[in-house]
Amino acid sequence: MSNVPNVLVRSEFEADEIGKAETGDVARKLTLFERISDMNSVRKLSILVLVIVAWEIYTRLSGVSELILPKFSATAEALYQAVMSEQLLAMVWNSMTVLVTGYAIGLAIATLLTTAATMSRFGNDVLSTLTAMLNPLPAIALLPLALLWFGLGADAIIFTLLHSVIWPVALNAHVGFMSVSETQRMVGRNYGLKGLVYVGKLLIPAAFPQILMGLKIGWAYAWRTLIAAELVFGGSISDTSEGASGGLGWFIFANQMDLQIAHVFAGLFTVILVGVFVENVIFNAIENRTVRRWGMQAR
Repeated sequence: MSNVPNVLVRSEFEADEIGKAETGDVARKLTLFERISDMNSVRKLSILVLVIVAWEIYTRLSGVSELILPKFSATAEALYQAVMSEQLLAMVWNSMTVLVTGYAIGLAIATLLTTAATMSRFGNDVLSTLTAMLNPLPAIALLPLALLWFGLGADAIIFTLLHSVIWPVALNAHVGFMSVSETQRMVGRNYGLKGLVYVGKLLIPAAFPQILMGLKIGWAYAWRTLIAAELVFGGSISDTSEGASGGLGWFIFANQMDLQIAHVFAGLFTVILVGVFVENVIFNAIENRTVRRWGMQAR
């Protein structure tokens, strides 16, 4: 008697022809429209064009007063006049000079706080406590103190900018440092990295996506705070060599007082353009050369 178990043998089955499979195009050359529409900048620009067209059509058909909402064409003309004859570019330069100064000082202070928090428990407690206390406080609320302590000038604006920059940058950097995996930390310690070298060569590259996010948030907060502060006392910042007085916020406020609403919208449009430029040119360049190049973020 055979010890081979009984095996169920299936009868052969041959399927009928099901026809040519519909798989679509495996690879084909993209059309010009598809290549253009795949560009991120083109899609964003098209949205901006749609907003501008809707703005122009609404103001022309609705009959809304120019004192409430001017036409985009009037705003564009006012922007051209401000650049050519009213030295708007010099005012933007005044604002950016103050902003860069405050932003740089804020980054230095945030770096010191985050490094101390990384290297000691006491530093961590200091950063956590100060962030919990001061981060929810709007920077614009410090303007009265800035006026009392520093007077009417650039120093008072820089003081308010520091508050806008320090806490979001320090908080995001600290969170990024804490999210670095223990495996990476062990590798760094095995290579003998300690102190500032440990922070600079291991923690900062590993946490740079989070750090870059903090830099973006700090920049946005600082830019908004600067414009708001200049609306109050930006006229005290002068550049006699260029013949321009005040910054971009003061340009908006002064034209509002003169009921030059088209110029007000031109100033607001300039604020937007500067913000878009910094975000999409400067920060994108940093992102492409760091986190995307390192494979830490999808392109």
